[in-house]
Amino acid sequence: MKISLAWIALVVAGLVMAGCSIVPRGAGLQSEVLAAAEGEAAAPADFAVEAVTRAALPVFAAWPSVGEPHLHWIERVRQPANRIIAPGDTLAITIWNTEDSGLLTAPGQRFVTMPEVRVSPSGTIFLPYIGTQRVEGMSPERAREVIEERYIDVTPSAQVQLLMAEGRASTVSLVSGVGVPGSYPLPNTDYTILALLADGGGALSTFTNPQVRLQRGSQIYGVSLDRLLDNPGLNTTLRGGDRVFVEEDDRAFLSLGAAGSEAIHPFPKDRLSALEALSIVGGVTDSRADPQGVLILRHYPRSAVRADRSGPSRQRVVFTIDLTSADGLFSAGQFRVRPGDLVYATESPVTAAQSIFGLIGSAFGIANQVSN
Repeated sequence: MKISLAWIALVVAGLVMAGCSIVPRGAGLQSEVLAAAEGEAAAPADFAVEAVTRAALPVFAAWPSVGEPHLHWIERVRQPANRIIAPGDTLAITIWNTEDSGLLTAPGQRFVTMPEVRVSPSGTIFLPYIGTQRVEGMSPERAREVIEERYIDVTPSAQVQLLMAEGRASTVSLVSGVGVPGSYPLPNTDYTILALLADGGGALSTFTNPQVRLQRGSQIYGVSLDRLLDNPGLNTTLRGGDRVFVEEDDRAFLSLGAAGSEAIHPFPKDRLSALEALSIVGGVTDSRADPQGVLILRHYPRSAVRADRSGPSRQRVVFTIDLTSADGLFSAGQFRVRPGDLVYATESPVTAAQSIFGLIGSAFGIANQVSN
């Protein structure tokens, strides 16, 4: 049985006319993905297409950020490294006396240890023979001097020894995300958050880009551990009652198409460029991807849409990156990937054409076998 050349020509023509739609692929062509924006349909496209270039970078940088936590942080306020008595602290007071007898000691007794006293909410303590004494805001040494001066009026040879134990108002809580969580007393008034994290064994090594959170009253502040380490001005001074916890960065982006991997990728640091994101996903597949057709798909809230270029013109935006030009490469290194972005590597038209030619070659091979 012979197959005519006319039949073979008809098969070839059908393959060419059908184009890429009959070729099995793992990603779309750039022209296919952007077809809705480039078409001449009566309805306007529901997404915008923006090329990532040097000229456009300042425009994109001024647009509202998406997917980022909006947490402020408290800068460091340097304070004298003193211990200060506060309400709730406990004082242990011992009074020494060289007299043979006195109001405080029995004959032959040289010292007396008072029962421990807790500083009242008003900042005072009560001691025998001298009454109520205000100690809030004093260092332990200053409080000792003041109490000793008062007792000298009662017994001239009195000498006072004072020990302080911080109460809950002078402690901070290291809640989670560290080696040794717990309650930590403030050793002085200049106790910083990095000192607390060090005392708690540091952030867990399993965390990717650890995030530090500080709860002070009803307000929560946040910063990454990397920023905290890089900027000494952010090493804030803690206050009694502060609660600190460390958590893993939960931001991520997605990669699909002819990329090196198709997966959800966590952010390894605070700021991530498009080139760094491509490196994380393993680049684009040499045999399949279109280096001129790397797309980043992003969804903005409706409130971010602007008509004057101060924001995106549509809620859905496709950013296009050309990895074959110097401007495209440099710009991709400065373009920020945001949490929730989709990094999509489109299929190369050349790959599709090669697949078609392979099908044509297969058709001719079958024809020759049948003819023989």
